[in-house]
Amino acid sequence: MALMTPGKAGQTASEITAAQLTSSKRDVAGIVMLVALLLTIISTLLILFVLIGRVVRDAIPVVTGEGTAFLTNTIGSNPATTGIWPGLYGSFFIGVGVVVLTIPIGVGAAIYLEEYAKPNALTNVLLVNIRNLAGVPSVIYGVLGLIIFVGWLKPITGGSSVIAAALTMAVLVLPIVIITSMEAIRSVPEGLRDAGFGVGSSRWEVTKDHVLPYAAPGILTGIVLSLARALGEAAPLIMLGAVTGLLPQPSLDGRFTAIPMLIYNWSGRPDLPGEEIGWSNAAAAAGLVLLLLVLSFNALAIYLRNRFEKTRIGQ
Repeated sequence: MALMTPGKAGQTASEITAAQLTSSKRDVAGIVMLVALLLTIISTLLILFVLIGRVVRDAIPVVTGEGTAFLTNTIGSNPATTGIWPGLYGSFFIGVGVVVLTIPIGVGAAIYLEEYAKPNALTNVLLVNIRNLAGVPSVIYGVLGLIIFVGWLKPITGGSSVIAAALTMAVLVLPIVIITSMEAIRSVPEGLRDAGFGVGSSRWEVTKDHVLPYAAPGILTGIVLSLARALGEAAPLIMLGAVTGLLPQPSLDGRFTAIPMLIYNWSGRPDLPGEEIGWSNAAAAAGLVLLLLVLSFNALAIYLRNRFEKTRIGQ
């Protein structure tokens, strides 16, 4: 076998690469996969736009008929005059509670597992359990919340209340926040940490000043996805005893409801013939409000993420 000099080997590699790039032979398998992926994306977007269009179309009679009164009125027995104020109140404070609880606990756990914990059997057990908890059905978390937050901690939460619902939803999405935050922290280049250690910074200073600002966009994305799931869940709220009927005055420590519960209740009621605004229209309008609420949280997260990106680039 003849020996090949490095220069000749590089020239041969360049010739092979050029031949592959200029070859007229088509990658049939690659083209088929590309077409399949494009069709999948187009189909998904079409389904999404059709669903959103259907919700907007059914919600138009309520928006034009009631206007902002739909947001401020309480729950009633007439679809033409009913409102979602108790549900909007409950969903908003459930979302606030989820954010307040999951950010420090979830991000703190991710920082510890990625930056401080040593790879051993205990750490592996924790990681496996966190990933398994992320796939547990939401109704199981509802049972957990019913036993612990509604039952055992009733003197603190007030029983079936917004506080109990916020705690339950925070526990539900906490594994997701931990996993996404860990992935964001893991994506930080190792050279960034080495540079911080090289100038004499402590581990916490490196984490606080270098790792977290770099990983902040990914962490915020995980928090927003978790919040969107928490706001859209109805099964845990049913287990916690959320009200599906009349609820004149909402409160943090009393009987409560949320927008998913109103959608669940109203979508099951029949529309009477001749009604301009039926229960299906009210359910669609409530769904539109929930969608706008989630998009508002998304917009805030995008703003914060872009701000962190500019800060990171500026550094």
